[in-house]
Amino acid sequence: MESNRQGGIQQLLAAEQEAQHIVNEARNLKMTRLKQAKEEAEKEIAQYRAQVEADFQRKLEETSGDSGANVKRLEHETEAKIGNLTGESERISGGVVDMLLRHVTSVKN
Repeated sequence: MESNRQGGIQQLLAAEQEAQHIVNEARNLKMTRLKQAKEEAEKEIAQYRAQVEADFQRKLEETSGDSGANVKRLEHETEAKIGNLTGESERISGGVVDMLLRHVTSVKN
């Protein structure tokens, strides 16, 4: 009976060691997979960052190329508005002066 106990204890110890080995192997595989996932994520982030940067540079080049055209367009629009305002002020300036003179020279009690 004593030898059966010893054999059973030895089997339990062997089973415990095997279970510990399996657990350690699973931990190692998990750590390896986590490192691999981190590396893949960093690679994807780098690719996405490069793509966003390229899109930004492309848009920047597109808008800066139109900058000269936009400046010229704005200058023409500004000149046209100044011309309109100058013409309008010349048209109504005589009436404004007459109105001001009437109000300044009239006396009220």
